[in-house]
Amino acid sequence: MADATPPNDQMNYEAMAQDALRGVVKAALKVAAAPGGIPGEHHFYITFRTKAPGVSGPIEVLSKYPEEMTIVLQHQYWDLAPGETFFTVTLKFGGSPKRLSVPYAAVTRFFDPYVQFGLQFEPPPEAEPALLETADKGDDDETPPPDDGPKVVSLDQFRKK
Repeated sequence: MADATPPNDQMNYEAMAQDALRGVVKAALKVAAAPGGIPGEHHFYITFRTKAPGVSGPIEVLSKYPEEMTIVLQHQYWDLAPGETFFTVTLKFGGSPKRLSVPYAAVTRFFDPYVQFGLQFEPPPEAEPALLETADKGDDDETPPPDDGPKVVSLDQFRKK
């Protein structure tokens, strides 16, 4: 009987393919950033992981979307700047312009509804919460060691009485 164990992909083809397809997102954003903007009726829905390394923006915006956020690039976006590893764009949130910076590696979905073209990507690894807490506090001496054991939470405190 033949060995049913799949071979170990030491070339990491899946990651290469994901990276190449993210190049499609980068190319589309370069077209959108050119004079004249997005052509015709095209527009983009871009979903990204808000906690992915390199994502930055106003805390009041990103905190409303603790896991993923979808932005729409259609009529009202400004200063779109697609770089080699990330893009930046200004969008209005609550009537105020806010600047976002998103690495292409953080993008999980890209969709152009005008032509029904979409791409879906594997989510990137998230930053460790313990590292974020330590960095925010700035006081390493009083930070307790992380507890890696299982957690049991009672749901009773969340139930309506």
